Amino acid sequence: MARSGEIRIKRIYDDPTREDGYRILVDRIWPRGLRKDDAELGEWLREVGPSDELRRWFGHDPKRFAEFADRYRAELQESEALKLLRQRVQEHPVVTLLYSARDTEHNQAVVLRDLLA
Repeated sequence: MARSGEIRIKRIYDDPTREDGYRILVDRIWPRGLRKDDAELGEWLREVGPSDELRRWFGHDPKRFAEFADRYRAELQESEALKLLRQRVQEHPVVTLLYSARDTEHNQAVVLRDLLA
């Protein structure tokens, strides 16, 4: 059994499972090619995703990830969306942060998971 407040990350294109718990999409933009009915979301917190400007600057370039993470954490300071996300983690035994990026190691869900842990 999962401990209270466990945070997982997963690509939204991967099949949902019962082990995912409460599923939250943390992208600002809806994932391409995915129907909303197929996402099986608990919630879409688009406001917790990186700003369009930061997302474009990062461009999923692994060499920019460390600076992206710093800039993203700065954007999230005092964020109501981050406060809401923290609340969801407290409310559910397992929360899975969903993202659409192909890179499983260099994306905003990784930063959020580490920030919330």
